[in-house]
Amino acid sequence: MKKYLLIISVFIFGTSFAQTNLKIGYVDSEVILSQFSESIKAQGDLDALTSKWTSQLDSMTQAYQASIQDYQKKAETMPDDKKLEAQQRIVRMEQEILEFRRQKFQQGSGEIFKKQEEIFAPVKKKIYDAIKKVAKEENMSFVFDKSGDILLLYADEAFEITFKVLDILKRGNN
Repeated sequence: MKKYLLIISVFIFGTSFAQTNLKIGYVDSEVILSQFSESIKAQGDLDALTSKWTSQLDSMTQAYQASIQDYQKKAETMPDDKKLEAQQRIVRMEQEILEFRRQKFQQGSGEIFKKQEEIFAPVKKKIYDAIKKVAKEENMSFVFDKSGDILLLYADEAFEITFKVLDILKRGNN
């Protein structure tokens, strides 16, 4: 709903000030992120960290499953105190897996999301600075991201500045 209100307000604003040569541009941030070398490196770093933690989680899960299988094989011949000890160990392992998953991967508060913000913060700043520079050079009043929540129903390619922003980022002139 917000995106439609924003689009409507921009069009109303644009039509009421049409005589002032209002200029609007747009970028495709997915293209920028996929072609900007610093973004590619940041994504690689994040992927490596995710892979490391996923491997740790897989290893913990395999050990947990092996403990369950071992318990199931030996349960009938185990004394009650050993059964209880094995059950408690299995429960602890399950809790450790759940805690590790929550700590590393929980949506919004897991370490991976915090790391993503940390790793991509300088990249985002450079991209925003480059967008601002191109927008000023082109005398644009607004710049939209067509790959985000703001949906463009129509966009004249003459106003796209994605590759100008990429050029600035690649040359390092921001």
